Amino acid sequence: MTQQIEFTLRAFPRGIHLVTGEVMRQLLQLPECGLLHLLIKHTSAALALNENADPDVRHDLNAIFDRLVPENAPYYLHTDEGPDDMPSHAKSVIVGSTLTLPITSGHLNLGTWQGIYLCEFRDYGGPRKIVATIVS
Repeated sequence: MTQQIEFTLRAFPRGIHLVTGEVMRQLLQLPECGLLHLLIKHTSAALALNENADPDVRHDLNAIFDRLVPENAPYYLHTDEGPDDMPSHAKSVIVGSTLTLPITSGHLNLGTWQGIYLCEFRDYGGPRKIVATIVS
């Protein structure tokens, strides 16, 4: 059996944001066993699974991304939407737009310190649409 729901995460500022709770509040009831597939419907933000305990991880990830893909690089051609636009697309490709997570006993089967993150790479990205597909 497959279920699908589309929902919108509120707008977040640029950064790495723990959204596990917000995602789970949007889902009705998880099956005993299955998979949750998440897709973010945007090309300037991403979804990631990472450390959910120490906020320094989020800060460090931001610093790493900004160093890997700086703003205002002279070789960017796609610059019409501001200095954060092209870097946000590149960062989105690096991180990815989907997550597939196991469901066991009606709960996400994540590691002790794992959480779902919205990686917002734009200064003003706005609300972000997510498609959640549950396969049981």
